[in-house]
Amino acid sequence: MGKYSTHAGSSTSSSKQSNQHRELEQLGIDLLQECKKCIDVNRLSRNLRERLERLPRKMRKEVVKRTSEGCSPLFIACRRGNVEITEYLITVCAANSEQKGMYEVPEDRSVHCVTPLWCACVSGKLPVVKCLVRLGSNINALSDTGSTPLRSACFMTHIDIVQFLVENGADIRKPNYNGGTCLINSVQSVSLCTYLIGKGADVNARDIQDKTALHYAIQEHRLETTQLLLEHGADPFAKSRYGDDALQTACLKGAHLIFDYLKIYVRYSYEQLADAHELIGSTFIDDLNETRVAMLHWRMAHHIRHREEYIPKRPAVQTRAAYGHAVEFTTIAELDNIAADVDAMRVQSLLIYERILGIEHKDTLFRLMYRGASYADAHRFQRCIDLWLLALQVRVQKYSILYSDTCLTAQAIVRLMLDLLEKYNEAQGNEFVDLRPRFEDVYAVFTILTANIKEALRLISIRPVHRKQQENFDRILKCLTHLMHLMLATAKTPEDHAAIYRSVREIVASKIRSAITSDTLLHLSLSRLNVIKSGYFSDDTHSSRPTFPSLGVVRLLLDCGADVGAKNESKSTPLIIAALPYNYERDVVYMLLEAGADLDEPNSNDDRPLIHIALNPINDIPLMKYMSLKCLCSTIIARFGIPYRNQIPRTLEEFVKRHEA
Repeated sequence: MGKYSTHAGSSTSSSKQSNQHRELEQLGIDLLQECKKCIDVNRLSRNLRERLERLPRKMRKEVVKRTSEGCSPLFIACRRGNVEITEYLITVCAANSEQKGMYEVPEDRSVHCVTPLWCACVSGKLPVVKCLVRLGSNINALSDTGSTPLRSACFMTHIDIVQFLVENGADIRKPNYNGGTCLINSVQSVSLCTYLIGKGADVNARDIQDKTALHYAIQEHRLETTQLLLEHGADPFAKSRYGDDALQTACLKGAHLIFDYLKIYVRYSYEQLADAHELIGSTFIDDLNETRVAMLHWRMAHHIRHREEYIPKRPAVQTRAAYGHAVEFTTIAELDNIAADVDAMRVQSLLIYERILGIEHKDTLFRLMYRGASYADAHRFQRCIDLWLLALQVRVQKYSILYSDTCLTAQAIVRLMLDLLEKYNEAQGNEFVDLRPRFEDVYAVFTILTANIKEALRLISIRPVHRKQQENFDRILKCLTHLMHLMLATAKTPEDHAAIYRSVREIVASKIRSAITSDTLLHLSLSRLNVIKSGYFSDDTHSSRPTFPSLGVVRLLLDCGADVGAKNESKSTPLIIAALPYNYERDVVYMLLEAGADLDEPNSNDDRPLIHIALNPINDIPLMKYMSLKCLCSTIIARFGIPYRNQIPRTLEEFVKRHEA
């Protein structure tokens, strides 16, 4: 009897705990709902407060920890500006004032993991900010980007909150993880910058791009802020990571009022002024299509260079085929000759950018890509290819193929070439017949991308591994397989074919694989999912017909020594990829089998090419012709777990192992 009595008591206790747990869960839900609804009413309902206060303080603390969409009740109250609820949750319910939540900044839609104080500061809720600081919140608590409440209040231009935080000990010099300071975040407001400078903000503090607040004020065309910063000691000659000082930044951003002010306020040499007028003239024609204003600045530059002893244009820029071997104007007559030719003016702009900024400068490269896209829109495809090829070469040399902009450039030029080839194949004698990509251009892109690919592969293996770099590397491999297709389609001479085989043989020998899925080039050449997309073209310009599977590329890779038995991360051989219903092409599968691909070799899911091919209703390949006794025996051994180590010749052990899923 006693035994059963104990059991009943245990059951009752368990039921009681379960009911209590459900009550606490419901209380947490009700609290969150009320906090979300309390807009006009600044306190919780009496019923809810009584339910909370019946609990021990420890339990109350657990209830207010609960979150909805990543936000606790306290966080929600702070975001809505409910001071009384904020104070109640902290003082009565022991809510953690540092418990972070998710906040979406309305101005840029960015989402951050922040403290309630940070949230209140950005939301402009000064009474809540005062309450939180009074109750001990960390005034310098960092967001997920390393931004303090003060810095973020500066970005939102909440001057009253900024003043309160500074007066209560907020660190005015604390930057975020990218080096952005409170002053940099405040360039949109002269009064806010004035206040921060008066409180000791460093006007020449730099972020990770080596930019100062002056750079950002000029970028945003903030003339009054620029004047204020210069009057308080901002260095107009401070250069960013890309070598841009104040004057050069004004030129690149087309900030003409600041440009005029800097010419008066700062002492520049005649050569610097001439370069500046040439540069801002180029910006006016490229960014604003203001040909008349561009010509005025270029004429002004010409007169400055001839004011005393002639000031030559330095450094000299080599002529480039990509620019049509054009050279910069040196006389008014030459300037007048291009005045009515917008294309010639745009080429002059490229020459000026390269001379003054350098070919590696981000703005020079951006304009090469932008101008190329304009040529493509005008169906001047070769001019586009010439400019993009130059941009690709520079980016690979300076940043490697792992850099996102390099990858985007490669994708753009390969996508363009694929589209041109398709148009050529469809036209056959019509308007696009002369626009087939040139073999030398396709081969040049392939050579550029493969020149240092082994070094790139080594870099992405170094820990910590960066996912973005891995993705870029894999996109480049996709580009390479499409370039093989393009090379085969555009080669005309035996020398062209010899160059293809020599280059592909070298890349196959390097045994490169995709960084994420470990696919070989042979795997990629068999997948219909291997496509190239580019942001430089709208989706409706992309080919509807996939390039792969490609019999030509598969043959090329096999002839160059590609391993037909290579396995990717899921242990799939190329034949498994080719055998999948959406990839199946009879001639491709047949070629792999003839090259020695194993029909019964499984992947990690125990999928076997034999099953996929045998079940394919359009297959007519006699599969038993490609099934060896050795393969059948290995499959039986693997399937039934028959011990074979040291029981068969060592030369066969590896073969049997490959048949194990």
